[in-house]
Amino acid sequence: MKRILIFLFLISAFGSMIAKDYNEISVLQFNIWQEGTVIEGGFDAITNEVARLDPDFVTFSEVRNYNNTRFCDRITDALAERGKKYYSFYSNDTGILSKYEITDSATVFPLNDDHGSIHRLNTFIGKHEFAIYTGHLDYLNDTYYEVRGYDGNTWNKMDEPLTDVSEILKRNALSQRDEAIEHFLVDAKNQTSHGAMIIFGGDFNEPSHLDWIEATRDSADHHGVVIEWPSTLSLHKAGYKDAYRVVYPNPVTHPGYTYPSANAAREPQSITWAKDSDERDRIDYIFYLPANGLEACSAVIIGPSDCVVRSKVEPSWSQDKFIEPIGVWPTDHKALLVKFRYSQKHATKLHSHNMD
Repeated sequence: MKRILIFLFLISAFGSMIAKDYNEISVLQFNIWQEGTVIEGGFDAITNEVARLDPDFVTFSEVRNYNNTRFCDRITDALAERGKKYYSFYSNDTGILSKYEITDSATVFPLNDDHGSIHRLNTFIGKHEFAIYTGHLDYLNDTYYEVRGYDGNTWNKMDEPLTDVSEILKRNALSQRDEAIEHFLVDAKNQTSHGAMIIFGGDFNEPSHLDWIEATRDSADHHGVVIEWPSTLSLHKAGYKDAYRVVYPNPVTHPGYTYPSANAAREPQSITWAKDSDERDRIDYIFYLPANGLEACSAVIIGPSDCVVRSKVEPSWSQDKFIEPIGVWPTDHKALLVKFRYSQKHATKLHSHNMD
């Protein structure tokens, strides 16, 4: 009995030590479909979901600032009415919310003729600095649609699917997604030089090199294609981790599809871009640099579990975990919520920022 008590004491002490050594934060990646305007009640639905999930940071895609309004102000005011205090700053195409006061903000990849954007904020949680990035990458030259038999610029049906990998990559490189990732990597390297922890959420409009593998070549109209999609591969080579794949490494059991999501407020034909195809894919991500003890510890998909396949709603068969909407779902994407933990022992070097 004495040995059992000692063993239980050691387990309890070890658990307390872990709890003491680590803090947790959460990040929500949320494509909001033209700022919530496509779905009736969309803006309130966005606000309600953020208030319910209560993440530390939110990375938004498709911020438009319609009618000369400032989405950053509207969303923070609406959340304040629900008892949630968030900080933000003016941006276009992408946006960020933070529970912590913003010490710096920057445009990393500026929006130009709707070819995508990346923005960054900096904040401190205690003595730990975080650089949080939000990205919405170029939606044109989307060659993963061409693999499925639809033109990646017009979404008109092609005579046949494109399956030659070298040609796929050649056409894919015509987009500005690779330039956006290069800008991010340069900026993030500067941030890491003074100890900031890096998290990058976004809608990449491009699949993952971890998902289009031999085991998935016959799924979701991949048409036998195995390919290393360059945006995620570039981040991987630079040492970044795909949080969802860290938590769920198997794309067969956990495909993690984020588009196209079923939506009870819309007919499925109005959601799909490739009406006769299975275009399900994981294109919304949260990446992070696993430095200073930062690691992903859980991930869940937010939104309807059903997808749109060949213009029809299809129930999910996967082992992915979902949190269903509380009411109106405001978008054609599913959102992604990731929890991280990081070491309390690490402290950021003191430095100065130039605010925009």
